[in-house]
Amino acid sequence: MVFNGESLTTEDLIVVITPKPGTPAMWNFDRQWIPKRVGQLRLDLAKKYADKHKLFEQTGTAADYKFLWVTDFPMYEWNEEHKRWDAAHHPFTSPHEEDIKSGALYNDKGSVRALAYDVVLNGLELGSGSIRIHRQDVQAEIFRSLGMSDEEAKERFGFFLDALEYGTPPHGGIALGLDRIVMILAGASSLREVIAFPKTAKAIDLMVDAPSPANEQQLRDLNLRIVHKA
Repeated sequence: MVFNGESLTTEDLIVVITPKPGTPAMWNFDRQWIPKRVGQLRLDLAKKYADKHKLFEQTGTAADYKFLWVTDFPMYEWNEEHKRWDAAHHPFTSPHEEDIKSGALYNDKGSVRALAYDVVLNGLELGSGSIRIHRQDVQAEIFRSLGMSDEEAKERFGFFLDALEYGTPPHGGIALGLDRIVMILAGASSLREVIAFPKTAKAIDLMVDAPSPANEQQLRDLNLRIVHKA
């Protein structure tokens, strides 16, 4: 059997994912709808059959640390509520040069790839970063696609757009999460095990009983007052 150009055997598992009847038409506009669900299915299957594939078993060797770079993230996400494209990473991420040259940045935003990247270790994101936009015309188009007029973009980011006129070189970076690295090295299952002041899901620090109520003097200093509704 041949599927999508690949020869398959009885050992292969084929999963077909389609919207069920009655699915909102807006989902058909989201190019990422299928990849999002296929990605989640892949994770669920990996966990369900962990005992069979044994990929998660620890050997006590360097082979236990499996690194992965994730690249070619989507540049945009469709915002159905506001009927516009939003930046999937942040509005200063540079798109692929090929997608700029092809015109996709202007007429096929759903297919534009960002020069963004994540480094992953054992399924946990250790850090992320991106190459920044260094062209004024590209940055202006990104602002327009996010619903900003040229006047609004000039008012809010004029200093930045003006700076791009002077030949800003391509630049980028990456930020690593030290707490994630320590968690993996310590063999902990949660960040709360390795950070100094862990918070609960409600952002409460049980170690120091914070946040505490603000007293009257603190409220006056901040020009705030508490009003109780009837």
